Amino acid sequence: MNSMMKQAQKLQKKMLKMQEELATKTVEATAGGGMVKVIANGSQKIEAITLEREVVDPEDIEMLQDLILAATNDALNKSQEMVSAHMGKLTGGMNLPGMM
Repeated sequence: MNSMMKQAQKLQKKMLKMQEELATKTVEATAGGGMVKVIANGSQKIEAITLEREVVDPEDIEMLQDLILAATNDALNKSQEMVSAHMGKLTGGMNLPGMM
């Protein structure tokens, strides 16, 4: 039992270190042929949104909103995939509920 606790603590330390590392890694997603760019980090936080001047049309705000939404969702999906891939390496593919 003591050995299992030590292994669990070791795994927890590795996971915390990985979470810190993932917070510094970013992914990028675009929409509208690159007119809208969103960057998210491994902590599932949006770090930047960049809009090309040409995509800002006061007569079509709905299109801009849709592009921002699409790029943001794509960035968050890519971020989650990045986290899952890194965590899978750490856990050996085991699905550990609540670990991220």
